Amino acid sequence: MIGPHPFHMVGEKYADAITRAAGGLPLLIPVLPDRLAEVDLLDSLDGLLFPGSPSNVEPHHYDEGPSRVGILHDPERDATTLPLVRAALASGVPLLGVCRGFQEINVALGGSLWQHVEEEPGMLDHREDQTAPLSVQYGAAHDIELEAGGVLRGLAGGAARVAVNSLHSQGVKRLAPGLRVEARAPDGLIEAFVPESAQTFALAVQWHPEWQVMSNDLSRAVFAAFGDAARQRATRRAARNRG
Repeated sequence: MIGPHPFHMVGEKYADAITRAAGGLPLLIPVLPDRLAEVDLLDSLDGLLFPGSPSNVEPHHYDEGPSRVGILHDPERDATTLPLVRAALASGVPLLGVCRGFQEINVALGGSLWQHVEEEPGMLDHREDQTAPLSVQYGAAHDIELEAGGVLRGLAGGAARVAVNSLHSQGVKRLAPGLRVEARAPDGLIEAFVPESAQTFALAVQWHPEWQVMSNDLSRAVFAAFGDAARQRATRRAARNRG
């Protein structure tokens, strides 16, 4: 809501990353009460970015108790994205999930979430200092270990460890079947995964690579790989339509 009116919107940092690093045209998919048909939607696009958001996936989707008072939710987004994740993977549509998008891909495929990671024994506090300037909030917070032979290790030029930002309270509790871990935080929390059944580029990360994307080699590489996969799909779609 902005004032009394509901709005559909996306952060400029995501649109900028799609335009500059992925080389694509960002188009917002509205989350309407009468859900768009997944087949029709997927036939008209080349890739799907599931971005972060102030809201969290409602916990009844992963069989957990209700959220605390004050936690933001977006049931229309859940109703749109959770089935869309499954349909996109089945249709071979390139996927990139960031923060909430990372979490909802896990939930869509049968995983669960910690609602407050910082309260779990042995876990770090992965939240940002919301009183700090944005440059500090989105600054490097901790290293992650990249799995050998993984997609991220390749995009990182073979590096085993990179520094990332951290702006979340929820995180993966149980990884969904068919997802492969790509990176972990120092406390063992999963920071990235890929669906093993994906027919094309599909990656989800807990941190925010879209922030000042062109100033970070790994962030730029992630969005570039997503853009490349989307262009390949566009080429296939065009050829199919001609034929």
